[in-house]
Amino acid sequence: MHMLLVIVGGCLTLSTFALFGKLWGGDVAGVGAALKVFIPVWLVISLVNMWVGVTKAGYTVTQELPILLVVFAVPAAIAAAAAWRLTSA
Repeated sequence: MHMLLVIVGGCLTLSTFALFGKLWGGDVAGVGAALKVFIPVWLVISLVNMWVGVTKAGYTVTQELPILLVVFAVPAAIAAAAAWRLTSA
């Protein structure tokens, strides 16, 4: 359940980045740039989530790595696909 909540939180963060990209950039290129910036930011957030799982929840790194991959990959793939679609159009 926690993994699903983190993924949904990542998608909401992605939409916030897209909104600010539209507001500050004023066009589709601004949204595309914001989506590209989202990916490394989301990686850091995902790594912090993994660190909390290892240090506070008592999981091992081996147990947390697959969760990190899924938690990072889903919103990052959505962001990459959207950025590619917006910048190629």
